[in-house]
Amino acid sequence: MKVRATYRLQLNRGFTFADAEAILPYLDALGISHLYASPVTAAQPGSPHGYDVIDPTRINPELGGEAGLRRLAAALRARRMGLILDIVPNHMSVTGGANAWWNDVLANGRESEFARFFDIDWGEKILLPFLGDPPAAALANGDLALERDADGRRWLVAYGRDRYPVTGDGEDVAELLGRQHYELADWREADRRLNWRRFFTISGLAGIRVEDEAVFAATHKLYFRLHDEGVIDGVRVDHVDGLADPASYCRRLRARMPGAWIVVEKILAAGEALPEGWGVDGTSGYDFMDEAGRLLHEPAGAAPLAAHWKKLSGRPADFAGEERQARRELLGGELAGQLDRCVRAFAEQLGRPPEEVRSALVAMLTVFPVYRTYGGAEDAAVVETVRGKVGASPLVEAILAADGEPARRLRQLSAPLSAKAVEDTAFYRHGRLLSRNEVGAEPSAFAMTVADFHAAMAARAERWPRAMLATATHDHKRGEDVRARLAVLSELPGEWIAATERWRAINRAIAEGVDPGDEYLFYQTLVGAWPSGAADGLAERLWGWFEKALREAKLRSSWTEPDTEYESRCRAFAEAALDPVRSRAFLADVRAFARRLAPAGEANALVQAFLRCAAPGVPDCYQGCEFADFSLVDPDNRRSVDFAARAAALGAGGDGFDAVKQALIARLLRLRAEQPRLWDEGSWEPVAAEGPRARHLLAFRRGRGDVAMLGAAALRCASELVAAGGRTPRRDWWGETRLRTDGAPLAADLFEHLPVHLAITG
Repeated sequence: MKVRATYRLQLNRGFTFADAEAILPYLDALGISHLYASPVTAAQPGSPHGYDVIDPTRINPELGGEAGLRRLAAALRARRMGLILDIVPNHMSVTGGANAWWNDVLANGRESEFARFFDIDWGEKILLPFLGDPPAAALANGDLALERDADGRRWLVAYGRDRYPVTGDGEDVAELLGRQHYELADWREADRRLNWRRFFTISGLAGIRVEDEAVFAATHKLYFRLHDEGVIDGVRVDHVDGLADPASYCRRLRARMPGAWIVVEKILAAGEALPEGWGVDGTSGYDFMDEAGRLLHEPAGAAPLAAHWKKLSGRPADFAGEERQARRELLGGELAGQLDRCVRAFAEQLGRPPEEVRSALVAMLTVFPVYRTYGGAEDAAVVETVRGKVGASPLVEAILAADGEPARRLRQLSAPLSAKAVEDTAFYRHGRLLSRNEVGAEPSAFAMTVADFHAAMAARAERWPRAMLATATHDHKRGEDVRARLAVLSELPGEWIAATERWRAINRAIAEGVDPGDEYLFYQTLVGAWPSGAADGLAERLWGWFEKALREAKLRSSWTEPDTEYESRCRAFAEAALDPVRSRAFLADVRAFARRLAPAGEANALVQAFLRCAAPGVPDCYQGCEFADFSLVDPDNRRSVDFAARAAALGAGGDGFDAVKQALIARLLRLRAEQPRLWDEGSWEPVAAEGPRARHLLAFRRGRGDVAMLGAAALRCASELVAAGGRTPRRDWWGETRLRTDGAPLAADLFEHLPVHLAITG
């Protein structure tokens, strides 16, 4: 069954296969062709997301098990709908004693049948950095104890909720631990001493060696069986860049699942293209999210916003400086152990002193322009960029030309380094405008011209007509409509700066001891997430974001060393600022400002939703985002959804933003169903505009045979919308602006009711 439009659901024990089945009538009526599920294999008990897999060979019983999955699939088939699964080939969860494969490795070491499954540097004991104190202290405190397993046949070492298998008999815990294939250690030892690949910097997730054919077969046999039996129609591959050889993996996946829809989670840097020889249908949509987001921003707003940020915070105005600093810090901190192992591999292969190799690698990785290289022709541009930034030298040239184990280690280091330095550090340090600090985005690329957007869409139509189109995901930093509203500030930088300076003056007393940069990020987030209705729960949600932002930035606090005193000051400030009695004047000003922005923000949001559904590719709707999406970073963006309200609203009409956004999406998805070849195979051709407001208009034509579609969107009209108080400019604002196409339609006629227009002829 061809994938036309997907709907992402976050499954967990609070929302199971049965719950998903119950909303299928609504999803069908909305125009969805395929349900797109978060990971469904057995995960850690109570997992809220499913990415902490403990057994990829069985379906999670908390979701309803395989029987529940099959019932869901049958219900989908009955409606001529299908199922896409999110799969996790890169890592498994290894804490809590729940992973039988990992436990077998701990018990039997290199003799375990699963020893080849995990990416372990053999030659020393497996380091388990899961203790809160050094082992001696844990033993002295009685935190480590012996107990029998559930069957009473084997001894285990118990530490809190964790259980570790022990081989041999004895009553002395320290003596027994000394004879095991593993070494328990303080969690602080992980960054330097960990001798197995983990997912990013999460020591509870161990890397899997799917490059090994036996491991690939064992970890994927469930998916292959479900595909062969017609239960699933495709997969989304999580974190493909974590694998040793993504290209080979994807080609093996395609060979084993012919006809399946396969997309990969892949962050593409500026100017980087997904290699076309992988055999996949495209990415999972972060690149489109960036393209659509950049289109909404006014280029002229970049300079004043950057200057204000630098003056206020004392931090770099440009994002590149923040990224380089974050990369250096991570290589000397959380990723130091992985760097050490990479250095040893290159030093041994090249016969060079380790410190020389380390210096060269740090210089290269600090300016690395992409997540990673792949060992193919596509690496040439990356090599040239790195060479140009660090300078040519025999050692650098040797590293860039290396292959084998050292190259693999470098590739599997550069990917997590990029992710942690950019998304989980610099994004929380750079505050020019938070709408550009999003997964898959390059904040230095502030805006996109209409011409460049047309070129990107034409390339999609030609090369990736089946890729996923996303504007919200389970990993986004802030909801699609938060970003759409914040993008308005790029058009009104002076008004925004004046407002925040006014708020800083009002809140001077309660913000004492809070860094001005952190205060400024709080104001951006507050305005972006300001609800259209009641603000119930907003304070707690904002603090959830604030705490995470402080710790991810790693400037004044962190996850490993939280500065509770500073965090307490920030929380007290946030609570006081949101106190309806204490901060009545401040909140009234924020409310008035957010209301002024609302029409322009809603217009941006509708344009964004329109482009997602009209562009070449497969549009995905993240759960609940057919209504306003003012969510913040996870776990806020994974909250439960009121599907009953959405089902009741569909087709009921109304001019509220929720109703209008949902109706627009439903109409576009219905048209995609009625004219599938137009959307699947239609080209993308720019349509020019002329007149006084031509720069505010994006128009395009998509055609296939005798059927054609004309699409148009109003762009960057904030000044007019703020003044008019509506989602589309007034007729006289457009003047004689018109399209250069058949009939030369006036913009004023195209956007009479909405900031978007679509018409199909033939």
